[in-house]
Amino acid sequence: MTFPQQRNGAADGTRRPTLAARAARRVWADIRPLDPVRSIKGKLALLVIVSVFLATGMVVVAIRSETQIRIIMVFSMIASLLFMQFLAHGLTAPLRDMTAAARAMASGDYSRRVEVNSRDEIGELAATFNQMAADLEAADRHRRELVANVSHELRTPIAALRAVLENVVDGVVQPNQATLGAALEQTERLGRLVTHLLDLSKIDDGVVDLDARPFEVREFLDGVLRGVTVDGATAGGAFSRRGDVRLALEVSPAGLTGVADPERLHQVVANLVDNACKHSPPGGTVTVRARPGDGPGALLLEVEDEGPGIPAADRSRVFERFSRSGTATAQGPGSDGGTGLGLAIARWAVDLHGGRIEVAEAAHGCRIEVRLPGPR
Repeated sequence: MTFPQQRNGAADGTRRPTLAARAARRVWADIRPLDPVRSIKGKLALLVIVSVFLATGMVVVAIRSETQIRIIMVFSMIASLLFMQFLAHGLTAPLRDMTAAARAMASGDYSRRVEVNSRDEIGELAATFNQMAADLEAADRHRRELVANVSHELRTPIAALRAVLENVVDGVVQPNQATLGAALEQTERLGRLVTHLLDLSKIDDGVVDLDARPFEVREFLDGVLRGVTVDGATAGGAFSRRGDVRLALEVSPAGLTGVADPERLHQVVANLVDNACKHSPPGGTVTVRARPGDGPGALLLEVEDEGPGIPAADRSRVFERFSRSGTATAQGPGSDGGTGLGLAIARWAVDLHGGRIEVAEAAHGCRIEVRLPGPR
């Protein structure tokens, strides 16, 4: 035989708080009469003054009403304690909120925030706590995204390499130049990803020093482009190197010199040329231009291709990690074999110089500008 559940009771026999009780708790939690005071010292002084005022007032009442002083003192102490509890509850509310939020953060929940109403030192601490929580939440989200993206990027070439090797072992295909070249291409892709991840670890650790020094721009850019055309290290791998894209270099004036870290600048130009080569049409031209910047030793570098360009909606995020434009390459969508890290590393290297990199307007294709300020 079953009995109906008791009114205002839970299934397990425990009583749930009534609406009035919940409203009272909410009002009690929201009462913070000392929030307008800008100093903890001022709040404590106010508590002492009010307590003394209450005790004095009760003594005056006892004298005038001829009430026994002992009774008045008892009531005075009770009133002072109740009033101090009333004010201290609002004074310590942000500390209780921070304690609860810190416990939640220790469990992995970084979404908790502290309500900041007071303008004293505790209010400043609460605001700083909220900023710290936001930074930790962003770092945790970035870590999760990085692990997911790296796992995805590693899985693709490993799966392709495994398929090629399984076909060779099973005798489905012969280990000829094309088969081994496909395996080499996936191996090179893995190598590029590992190199980029090592660069990112240096970025996050902040251990990279900038070795800026004067250099001759044409000789430097010649070396970068020669690396692309000779070994294909930045143009999709030695086996899959595109021979139908022409590289052009324009330096004005001929004896132009700049001040930068050659190694970091090599990363910038190589990644930009690599990206331009992948998106160039058959028989297209990738042009690298260099001219003086706005100050002594400053440089303005441009890398322009004849591809479909970058949509305006993607221009603000193409330099983010693992970001890829929706534009297809000359070999088809998703065929570039890139890691989505090259442009992010390029932006980091430019930022390290104190410069700026951006997608500029172009009549056709894509044009990326790099502005380096020179010596600082």
